[in-house]
Amino acid sequence: GSVIERGDNNIYIGNIGGGGLSYREDNIIRIGTEGLQVSAFIAGISGRVANGGAAVYVNSDGHLGTLLSSARFKQDIHSMGDASDVLLALRPVAFHYKPDIDPHGTAQFGLIAEEVDKVDPDLVVRDDKHQIYSVRYEAVNAMLLNEFLKQHRKFEEQSAEIEGLKSKAAKVDALEKRLIELERLVKSRAEKQ
Repeated sequence: GSVIERGDNNIYIGNIGGGGLSYREDNIIRIGTEGLQVSAFIAGISGRVANGGAAVYVNSDGHLGTLLSSARFKQDIHSMGDASDVLLALRPVAFHYKPDIDPHGTAQFGLIAEEVDKVDPDLVVRDDKHQIYSVRYEAVNAMLLNEFLKQHRKFEEQSAEIEGLKSKAAKVDALEKRLIELERLVKSRAEKQ
């Protein structure tokens, strides 16, 4: 926090602070320096359960946060409608990260961000240099739910239509049986005359 002249309740570890000398920071925690530290390891997280929490996301500035789902944080709320149709153009892939990223070569499954960008740029995350970085999988998940619900409604409509057709088929079968019986009766009477 050596460049911060004004501010309260800040914690700086290996970071000079943000914004410059005339900038005021309050209630901020800054650990490490962007471009200097390239990895973060925090003990006591892996293998520990935190029930009922929210997933933590990191933006291109290293800012940690969670997504908010309550309506009180949102505006212009409307149905997704056909926006999720773009999912049908995505190509799920299996892959391995390059050895410098994952030396263990663990099998991975996902999407290629550059391909997703061509389908819907709103589904990708960009880094601080505005280069494509990752896929907003949480948005893809919401779109998948929308597509599932659309297909479920279509299935329900088709099921109702099938039930209607079955009912009509049963009526046709009953009419055919009556017609056969009437034909038998007419033929029987005609033979008697």
